[in-house]
Amino acid sequence: MSADRPTLPPVRLHSEAELARDALSAPLMARAAQLARWAERGVPVGVGGEILQEPLAAATEHLGLAGDEDGAAYTAEAWQLAVDTGLVEIEEAPDGEDGTDLPDNAAAGTATPGEELTLLTSGSPQDVLDIWLGGMETVLADAAAPDLSDLADQLTQGGELDLDAIDWNPEEEAELLDGILGNLYLLTALNEDPGQAVPLPALAASMIVPEDMDEPTDDILEEVSEAMMRLDDQFRVLEPIGLVAYQPVDEALIEELDEDGETVRPDAAPAAGQLTDEDVSRYGLVRLTPLGVYAVRARMLDAGVDAPAVGDLTDKGADVLLAALPDYPEPLAQAESERWLAARAPLDAARDLLAAARGDDEDAPRRRLATQQTLSLVSPDAEEALRAVLDDRQLGGLARVWLAERALPGIPEPSQEMIFWLTVDTIAAQLDSADEEAADELRELIQGLTDQHSGFFETAWRVDHPATADVLEAMGRLHPDKKAAKEARKAAFKARSRQSD
Repeated sequence: MSADRPTLPPVRLHSEAELARDALSAPLMARAAQLARWAERGVPVGVGGEILQEPLAAATEHLGLAGDEDGAAYTAEAWQLAVDTGLVEIEEAPDGEDGTDLPDNAAAGTATPGEELTLLTSGSPQDVLDIWLGGMETVLADAAAPDLSDLADQLTQGGELDLDAIDWNPEEEAELLDGILGNLYLLTALNEDPGQAVPLPALAASMIVPEDMDEPTDDILEEVSEAMMRLDDQFRVLEPIGLVAYQPVDEALIEELDEDGETVRPDAAPAAGQLTDEDVSRYGLVRLTPLGVYAVRARMLDAGVDAPAVGDLTDKGADVLLAALPDYPEPLAQAESERWLAARAPLDAARDLLAAARGDDEDAPRRRLATQQTLSLVSPDAEEALRAVLDDRQLGGLARVWLAERALPGIPEPSQEMIFWLTVDTIAAQLDSADEEAADELRELIQGLTDQHSGFFETAWRVDHPATADVLEAMGRLHPDKKAAKEARKAAFKARSRQSD
């Protein structure tokens, strides 16, 4: 794989308009906007813009949360988001005329709707998303912060703030949360069903258990359990901003294990063969929302990570498209190709693709396979471009396939040399695949070829293709018949010798 290929698989993004609607409807953002509008007459606030006790009660009533035992806390969180995102702006109260500070119980300022509030209703979808992203960052910071009750206990007891005593390292917490979101992003990109949730034990284990460890030790399992509980708290904080959809760890399960003096351990779940949906869900389920995918990708891009999205290549040349497509999952490769083709006339697109497909470099077979797959989506209007390359050794084979698939007349029979060259090229394009299903398909292709052509290897080693020896060596490894595998290895030796002459 060349260094300039994407380091992450692409993702499908919802349109900016859809994402902006999601951002506005996220519970925490919606409450913040509602409070910002409510602040039109001015709301007295304390130092830092925190809402004071009396207006907090009125704000909680305004949000319809007065009957909720956590209503005041939800309101205070929404108010703080409004302050952090500029949905409200604070005008500080002047000090006393005699130069003394205001009393502790006096308002330190007045909050009124900020300029950003108008952008939520009259701005572009990108304006809305920019405001939401700013709020999301503050919520992420809150999620990685320690339990404030622990800090309050330390300060109440008159001691110095000791982060080690509360087992909290800000860098480690932020790194863990970033890693977890990155893993969720990767799973979303690779999953054909992006709406599928991930069990919390599996997600925690992905960050803790070493890849080369067959059986996790008790210590490792304990770490995974502790990470699960931290993530449970963090995802509860992140869900209201719309970043994740989260089904928390079952409170009853935590209570059951606490009574026994145990922790929630991932190996305490039922055996894999006995798992039910209810069993899995008790240990927590999480997925990135479409808005969450957008947000994590934006953070990755800011950090300099190559995180492509379907549609990124629409305005790029055919060479860029063909270099990227082999690394895309099949459904996303097709989606990217469809967008690229939709921006071009069929004949022009086919000519560009065929021109970019040529070459004897190492990646050329993969480009030609991507060309063939992309051309399968092109209408018969491109016929002229395909007929123009019928005599081309590198492109004539795939051109005949394209014409035959559309039952077009006048397709000349290919020479044996072209057939064998196309065969080697096609197999060469699939040698780098790490997908088990693709490897099985390649194995079947190889066996089919040798079954149909009794003297396949005697001819194949003479094919003038840069990858001939590599292809024959692969056939020697993959062919299920020992005799045929031996013939393939002999042919590979001959091809290697021929190339070195």
